[in-house]
Amino acid sequence: MYLKGSWYVAAWSKDIGHSLSVQTILRESLILFRKSNGEVAALENRCAHRHVPLGAGTLVGDEVECAYHGLRYDGTGQCTRVPSQDRIPSRAKVRSYPIVERYGWVWIWMGPAEAADPAAIPDFSKLSDPAFAAAGGTKLVRANYELITDNLMDLSHVGFVHQKTIGNQDMGEKGTIKVERSDHGVRVTRWVIDAPPPPTYVRTGIISADQNVDRWQIIDFEPPGYVNIYVGGVATRTGAPEGNRVGGLGLWIMNAMTPLTESTSNYFWAVGRDFHIDKPQVTEFMRDEISRTFDEDALILELQQSTMDLFTHPQSVDILADAGGVQARRLLRSLVEEENALASHRAKSAPEHVA
Repeated sequence: MYLKGSWYVAAWSKDIGHSLSVQTILRESLILFRKSNGEVAALENRCAHRHVPLGAGTLVGDEVECAYHGLRYDGTGQCTRVPSQDRIPSRAKVRSYPIVERYGWVWIWMGPAEAADPAAIPDFSKLSDPAFAAAGGTKLVRANYELITDNLMDLSHVGFVHQKTIGNQDMGEKGTIKVERSDHGVRVTRWVIDAPPPPTYVRTGIISADQNVDRWQIIDFEPPGYVNIYVGGVATRTGAPEGNRVGGLGLWIMNAMTPLTESTSNYFWAVGRDFHIDKPQVTEFMRDEISRTFDEDALILELQQSTMDLFTHPQSVDILADAGGVQARRLLRSLVEEENALASHRAKSAPEHVA
């Protein structure tokens, strides 16, 4: 189930250069490359002539040359050269995709090009805000992207999956949860009062191992697969729930899930902070800690996917902690259904072609 009319993260900007990068997004094969003027282009990965993947070809200047018969395509998908003839057939073109670079990510629009609105790109500004230090990466997860969203929306699992990094059992057993849904997203707020700090917090040196903390998790979901999480902790009974978080630790975990197929996803993530932002060793430490945490998640998610495949997607039982994830799924499904209904209406209203 995919929402076509949406921006998706295709890559980190630093990973797209003047060469062909083959990608799969929403089961569509495409190529990305950076032109000599610095702009990124994205084309469907096939030649219009005999459908050989363009990714098997070469980049000649700012044009993609097919490996089979040498047809060339510019960044708009228009064929510019057919070596065996002067005339270029009018249908010799391939689909191009709108691209925007923002926050250090390459965003691609998978719906109709005329509907692409850069203003609809979710806010991940802490990735590039100089007031924060941020670092992250990409993980290929062999699981459906909605399973990753579920995982992020219900952090009660951290007490079981992440006991060596960000979790302890108090997160699941003592947490109080509030779920709020709007037309544009879902927010889950979880508080755990007077609990031992997790290992990662202690290793920062900001939180003492012998001081219990009040911990917060504020999780914002935006469809189809974006999750911003603000987490932290401060000495217990110092007013954190009321907004006084001075002297504590705060982290912003940024997540963008891009579906490749029904059972594989690219998971783009980053962790940002507003303390010790001038210390690269702290940036590297936080990147490694969160990367380890996501590796722990990926193991569970891939086990989950393989079991669902084995048992042909059995009915799941929901518990109270699933409320945020359930609302996120419902919101996404409503948008996909609306999009499909509109596409069906347009197809029925389109004039018939007379032979």
